[in-house]
Amino acid sequence: MLNKNARKNHLILSRNALFVIFALPGIALASWVARTPEVRDALEASTAQMGWIIFGLALGSMVGLLSASRAIARTGARFVTISSILCVIAGTAAIGTGTYLSISMLVFTGLMIFGLGNGFLEVAINLEGAVLERAAHKTLLPALHASFSGGTLLGAAWSALMIALHISVHVHLFIVCVIVTAALLFSYRYLPYGTGKDHPRRTKKEKNSSEHPWKVWKEPRTLLIGLVVLGMAFAEGSANDWLPLAMVDGLNVQHITGSAIFVLFLTAMFIGRIAGGFLIDQFGRVPVLRIASILAFLGLALVILTGYLPVAAIGVFLWGLGTSLGFPIGISAAGDEPEGAITRVSIVSIIGYSAFLVGPPVLGLFGELMGLLNAFVIVLIAIFLAVVASSSVNKPHQQLNE
Repeated sequence: MLNKNARKNHLILSRNALFVIFALPGIALASWVARTPEVRDALEASTAQMGWIIFGLALGSMVGLLSASRAIARTGARFVTISSILCVIAGTAAIGTGTYLSISMLVFTGLMIFGLGNGFLEVAINLEGAVLERAAHKTLLPALHASFSGGTLLGAAWSALMIALHISVHVHLFIVCVIVTAALLFSYRYLPYGTGKDHPRRTKKEKNSSEHPWKVWKEPRTLLIGLVVLGMAFAEGSANDWLPLAMVDGLNVQHITGSAIFVLFLTAMFIGRIAGGFLIDQFGRVPVLRIASILAFLGLALVILTGYLPVAAIGVFLWGLGTSLGFPIGISAAGDEPEGAITRVSIVSIIGYSAFLVGPPVLGLFGELMGLLNAFVIVLIAIFLAVVASSSVNKPHQQLNE
């Protein structure tokens, strides 16, 4: 009985620490995104040039994502998580400094460091979340991702306040660094030791899956789950990087209005993820994912087609609500089978965060040619592909029964 209570308390502490950790990159990312119009003005950059600057985030993230699985196997997810957040803090400070000094290369470098930390971090914490979900026998990943959305919401709301108070970008971002550092010092001690780390007791099948990860790329179910996550992560990442600018340039609104619309998107994401765990447990992954994807498609279509701000705001809310569950559902599905779960979660995370981070800079290049709102048509296609592949997120035994 004592051991059972101790295990329950350990799970609760780990869960609470993960909720805090999931929020931190959201706070930092939203703080940077909400100030992109001012960063662009400070650097005197065009939309295409901003696309290349933002590519620093994608470049660093890809290195982190591709290296994370091996780093976790050697040191464990806990060490990778702590080190990654320190990179995020350093990158945020460099972005603020580069903006203050009007040095584009320093902002690019800061985004690359930020992305490196974020890439390692997202694989590590999603793995922690998948392992915790199996141990708790309850759908938890949507709620954990809701914490990320809550972090982005707090970051964006705080940014809107900073803009309203005319606080400079670099001061704002330095304050964010202090907040993230304090939260890390509070929460890191409760993260479990050894998650994902190589140890002698692993089965032969588990060792083969981590030592030969490319075999997992040949699994049709894993690839289809990756397609779902790719489409929905691209939809989320495009809003995170370009929504404030799209509102400012496409609808001719003020910077603070663009930031407020971004807060609306993040609020919808937060609501969807908070409700997601209950809805999935009640109705199943596939029906929830399909309805969510349709909402995202309709919402984004409204944003593209209307030039009227209130209608665009409704579209943004539907876009955020519909996009909210694609990533956490995909991670849950990738972690269904304990053997090989580490590799599958890593691969699906790589696919998702590649779309989340590489897609938006590419979108910026198209936006330079046709306008950002028109370029969002590419995102509509990605959401449609996610709907087509949605049946792949069923649990393996349910797929066999079907």
